[in-house]
Amino acid sequence: MPYKMKNGSYRAHKMINGRRKTKTFKTKKEAKAWESSQTEENWLREETGTTSLAEWATSYLDMATERFSRKTYEEKRTVFSRFFKVVDSGTDAREMSLQLAHRYLGLQARARSGHAANKDRKNLMAAWNWGVRFMGLPERNPFRMVECYPEEREPKYVPPEEHMQRILENETGEVRVFLLAMLHTAARRSELLSLRWSDLDFERRTVRLGTRKRKGGDLEYDQIPMTETLYRALSEHMRRTSSVYVFSNEDGQPFTARQHLMKRVCKRNNVPYFSFHAIRHLAASMMDRAGVELATIQAILRHQAATTTSRYLHSLRGVKVELDGVFQGQKQGRVLEMKRAPEEGSSEAQ
Repeated sequence: MPYKMKNGSYRAHKMINGRRKTKTFKTKKEAKAWESSQTEENWLREETGTTSLAEWATSYLDMATERFSRKTYEEKRTVFSRFFKVVDSGTDAREMSLQLAHRYLGLQARARSGHAANKDRKNLMAAWNWGVRFMGLPERNPFRMVECYPEEREPKYVPPEEHMQRILENETGEVRVFLLAMLHTAARRSELLSLRWSDLDFERRTVRLGTRKRKGGDLEYDQIPMTETLYRALSEHMRRTSSVYVFSNEDGQPFTARQHLMKRVCKRNNVPYFSFHAIRHLAASMMDRAGVELATIQAILRHQAATTTSRYLHSLRGVKVELDGVFQGQKQGRVLEMKRAPEEGSSEAQ
């Protein structure tokens, strides 16, 4: 375990077969990552000066299992799986050239899309940077040298407010509360699925959401205001459940994905299908049209960069309003809230 030095740096250390190595880092996170990456094989490679691409990928994915979410890890693992179908995994990392990187990424652009190739480039570029820091890979990043490929993205479908209104009027019980919470907090699906009652502060009217979407993959929390409509819905929902999770199966365990829920909900309410993530886009669009300034929307969406937030919006304005004013229709004449209290013992498809 790294320890803090008097100068504020962290000293990492590793003992293998009676041999000990130490290294100093600015942060404890970096020091722990270095310790976890050290193996007898790594030390042997350092002495011989060789590291294969397979060894680089394996070490990086070992780190990814500890620091990233399961979804992010699977994405990175899949990228390496595709990569080694084109590039020999036994290749010495020192021989990884711009030509090899371009060959792989160019193939992805032609076979899949420019967007897919750019996503693979981003993942491989990050993995190489990690290898430079922790495995002694050449500092010249071959994937960074490949220019981004042109992308032709279809605009993401965002449902009109009328369709979301219809769903919230017709759905009942836990499903309605779940969708209402998704809209009024602009939360990601995974954040709501892991939400516990201890994350809600009814006195201060806040919802604590945790995400691993940021750099480093650590679980980070943010407090989101709880609208009056959401407060009433959650208060009523809490009286009907005994689980520690806000949204759970009948056995009290949290849902894992709810991947088919929106298909059923949209079909029941006779509206075109849209995804959970589209609700997050809808919330952002509603705030934008209501005049919420970009910085406030960015804070609610919990984006680190305003450029990410701007991709959710059709226009950017600069008048700050309260969330209650957005979702209760004070700015738009609409009331996206529960029209009636959920019936006791009501049931709906999960």
